[in-house]
Amino acid sequence: MGRPVVHFEIIGTDPARLRGYYGELFGWAFDTSGPVSDQVSEPGSYGFVETDGIPGGVGGGAAYESHVVFYVGVPDVAAALAEAERLGGTRRMGPDRAPGRDLVVAHFTDPEGNLIGLAGPA
Repeated sequence: MGRPVVHFEIIGTDPARLRGYYGELFGWAFDTSGPVSDQVSEPGSYGFVETDGIPGGVGGGAAYESHVVFYVGVPDVAAALAEAERLGGTRRMGPDRAPGRDLVVAHFTDPEGNLIGLAGPA
């Protein structure tokens, strides 16, 4: 079996509006008290959500481009990012350590331009 999807994100320019929308649509409750990389969202604007499936988050801010991304869990984010590039992907972010957590994240686009996230231990 391959590497698992471990997290998803929905990022936009009005994260409070997005959290309200998805909260009402899917019954999601958000916790905005956790730290998140400023490369991902404005501080205090990122809401973590636990679902019956994959955990996620909704955030962003005025300076963040709207997008949806899923994160694949890997043992070494830097090595996986280098391999993604070797295979024709393009680095977009990271590796970046999440503040106050033993977590490293990165983004790349695949050869077709799809945004993909990587997450692993610090």
